[in-house]
Amino acid sequence: MKLYITILAVLTPALAFGAQDCATMRHTPDGVQTLQDVIKLGLCRNPQTAAAYASLRSSHFNKNAAYSNYLPNVSASVSANKNYRNKEWDDWNYGASISASYLIFDFGKRTADMNQMIATYRAAGFDYDATVQNFVYGLVGAYYELLNADADVESAESALKVAQTAKDMADKKYKAGSVAKADVYKADTTLASSQLSLERAKNNREIAKGTLLTKLSFPADQEIVIADMSSTFGTEAENENIDELIKIAREKRPDLLKATANKDAAWHKRNAAFLKNLPSITASGSVGWNDEKLPGVFEPDSNQINGSIGIRASMPLFAGFANLYGLRAAESDYDRAKYNEQQTNNTAMMDVFTAYQNYKTAQTVLKHAESLLKSATENERVTSGMYKVGRATMLDWQTAQSELINAQKQNNAAKYDLFVKRAAVALAIGDIKSGIEGMKND
Repeated sequence: MKLYITILAVLTPALAFGAQDCATMRHTPDGVQTLQDVIKLGLCRNPQTAAAYASLRSSHFNKNAAYSNYLPNVSASVSANKNYRNKEWDDWNYGASISASYLIFDFGKRTADMNQMIATYRAAGFDYDATVQNFVYGLVGAYYELLNADADVESAESALKVAQTAKDMADKKYKAGSVAKADVYKADTTLASSQLSLERAKNNREIAKGTLLTKLSFPADQEIVIADMSSTFGTEAENENIDELIKIAREKRPDLLKATANKDAAWHKRNAAFLKNLPSITASGSVGWNDEKLPGVFEPDSNQINGSIGIRASMPLFAGFANLYGLRAAESDYDRAKYNEQQTNNTAMMDVFTAYQNYKTAQTVLKHAESLLKSATENERVTSGMYKVGRATMLDWQTAQSELINAQKQNNAAKYDLFVKRAAVALAIGDIKSGIEGMKND
């Protein structure tokens, strides 16, 4: 597995945020943060990915523990006892022993157990990879949502300036007697509506900022400044063939690889359950020493060193049908893992297809939104000029302003939705790193 983003975040947080440990930062970093900066900071501080990494380490140690079946088992013991007999305490008796045993042959059961733990560890690694990619995708969405909210605030501020200009113009023309009082009222209404829209845009911006800061594990009331994205991003030349994307998904998508690893683990578990019913051969040896005072013996002490070596073969004959039912359960688990792999594959292919179609649609929507914005901007400019010379009414100008505001909002939404849709394609194929690398800040 290739956890590129995680490795990048682990190796470079000091470069991005100086000598301060990003995990213990109490305040957001100063300066403008790019998307890559935000991702590094989020991965460093996020408890969800940290918990997933702890789970991965646990699986790693469990895998290492399985290697113990290939090594001897050695145990040592010491003893000291004092017997009571005939209303008297005997002298202290001391002893020590050490024993060892080694599994020579078990028809491959320990190998099956080992392979099961390796497959389980691989599945945990892919699960961790999926957790990281999903978290990064969430960060990307929050980042673009904040950019969209910033753009909406700028559009609302621009609309407010236009509405103020219209108000001033209506007052001036009313005083000159060239328009009715109704024009002034209409201009006042538009100005009030623009002020309300600006406040709503600012509120949405605060919510978007709080969402991003929460994902970065900072208090929602702090401030953060992020960089905008390149306007040349998302051309049709960047599109890949759907078959190529599906091929990449089969090779890199973590949940697909995890499902395959789980199926492999279930296969080895089934084999181990079957091999459990076969004989095993074990060699053993021990050596001991004791210092025992024996009553009635002329020697004051009886020091003894004893030992043994042997080889033993064992085979389970009857365990209350536990082994039989265990084997059947393992076979059912393997069947379930196969079906889960098939279902995961079907879901993944549909995710790739849906994300690809959504991305292509977002490209088309952005083109239309840009054309609409260009037309609405020109229409508002011409209508305002016509109103100044008395060839258009205030209602005409209000309509042009409303169309311009809507066009700006649609263009903002389409622009940043395109970024999210591209990240969704990268997530769907299991290679969100490539999607992030293609998104360059201005």
